[in-house]
Amino acid sequence: MSFEVIPAIDLLGGKCVRLLQGDYDRETVYGEDPTAMALHWQQLGAKRLHVVDLDGARSGKQANAAAVQAIVSAVSIPIQIGGGVRDLDVVSHWLNNGVDRVFLGTVAVTNHDLVRVACRRFAGHIGAAADARDGRIAVRGWEESSSETVSDFARRLLLAGASALSYTNIALDGTLLGPDLDGMTRLMDEFGETTAQIILSGGVASVEDIVAAARVPGLGGIIVGRALYEGKVDLSAALTAVEGV
Repeated sequence: MSFEVIPAIDLLGGKCVRLLQGDYDRETVYGEDPTAMALHWQQLGAKRLHVVDLDGARSGKQANAAAVQAIVSAVSIPIQIGGGVRDLDVVSHWLNNGVDRVFLGTVAVTNHDLVRVACRRFAGHIGAAADARDGRIAVRGWEESSSETVSDFARRLLLAGASALSYTNIALDGTLLGPDLDGMTRLMDEFGETTAQIILSGGVASVEDIVAAARVPGLGGIIVGRALYEGKVDLSAALTAVEGV
């Protein structure tokens, strides 16, 4: 699989937003129509979109289900979703309604058995969200911390059969200070070779950041949010820049 530059569409109250370091009180609205935004990124060449229900991440409910379904119905590229997925019925629902991958976060920490069942039953379509604060996995919309380390979480989810793993250093998310390449590299060294797509997220500020990520051996993609919405990164230019890296 070639290195993917993946636009993020974060949903809060049906709108397309970004949060600073996961703080719901530091929200910036970038669009009232998430479907139009999804079509915009597809038109510019995106091969995949990362959609997160921020309301759902906190509540454990699919609060923005209508907006997610509208995006899935409108675009032709693969969609991966996360936020508020807490049971197998929700996973099954989305995979039966056009979603390519469902990312597990909170429930991957609180219910190890569910993770194993999901990865087995929906092989190739389960992702794991390693969202870290001070080296520990954060849960419930990043508002609480668990006792599980990022490396332990990543290793466990990959052994269970997750087909994708995203890593976010929450301290950098939405800051435009650059992605945590060192943390990502250390994490990849710890869990070793894998067939899963490993994706970095958080802090991207420039096309140079994206190219640097593409040069990390084994890294399969990067999720970009604020930098795209504020024009720091031109998606078409970024896609061209990583070709052949």
